[in-house]
Amino acid sequence: MEFGPEIYALAVFAGALAGVINTLAGSGSLVALWALMAMGLPANVANGTNRIGVLIQTVVGLFTMKAHGQERPDQMGWMLVASTVGAIGGAIGAALTDPEALEWIIIAVLWATLAVVVFKPKAWLRKKNIEQQGRPTVGKVVIFVLVGAWGGFLQAGVGILLLAALVLAAGKEVIEATAIKMVVVLIYTVGALAIFVAFDQVHWWLGLLVGVGQAFGAWAGARFAMTSPNAPVWIRRLLIAVLIVAAMEMMGGFAWLASVVY
Repeated sequence: MEFGPEIYALAVFAGALAGVINTLAGSGSLVALWALMAMGLPANVANGTNRIGVLIQTVVGLFTMKAHGQERPDQMGWMLVASTVGAIGGAIGAALTDPEALEWIIIAVLWATLAVVVFKPKAWLRKKNIEQQGRPTVGKVVIFVLVGAWGGFLQAGVGILLLAALVLAAGKEVIEATAIKMVVVLIYTVGALAIFVAFDQVHWWLGLLVGVGQAFGAWAGARFAMTSPNAPVWIRRLLIAVLIVAAMEMMGGFAWLASVVY
């Protein structure tokens, strides 16, 4: 499959936008996934290829946050194990199933998460909830296994789900949660990518181009998160905007609006 210069430029641009959104909030993989499919990749190959950019941008985001003084997040070992176990199972399911069949499930998850973000605004702006720190409960472990499974299956939207789980269930404040989210995504993406490679569902050249864009986007997003005093406020606003746009696009809302206007 051959591509022209405009496709390469689109890959880098889509990756940069996805990197910013993924680092600050989540669901940026929807941008990269749509772009890869628009370039002509089948949905399952686009799904696997998307993991290359996710891996690259997560490494860059973590190093950027560390360079700006973000300390190593604590108490996340159980989160890494639970999410990785879930991600491997989810990736195997994705490799054997057409992801487009779950389109309405994705939409339902996006709208449900939007409701949580909109109707619990203070949770995203608070400091660390000490009462929710400590030993993980069975319920929390199950939540992270399920979030990991979703990340392994499709990746799109998992950043938002992880932030919601970390802030609302684990009691983390939003900046620390952003750092933990990237560590979790980094670890389970390695396992998920290996599954897609084994099923020959990765286009390395396009994946690396998207990854270059995502690396720049991750650097810009992480730098903003660590230097802006209003980062939690803007992260919540970005979450709401991304959720609304993603859900409406997947439901064909913009196509319907265009037909009405024109």
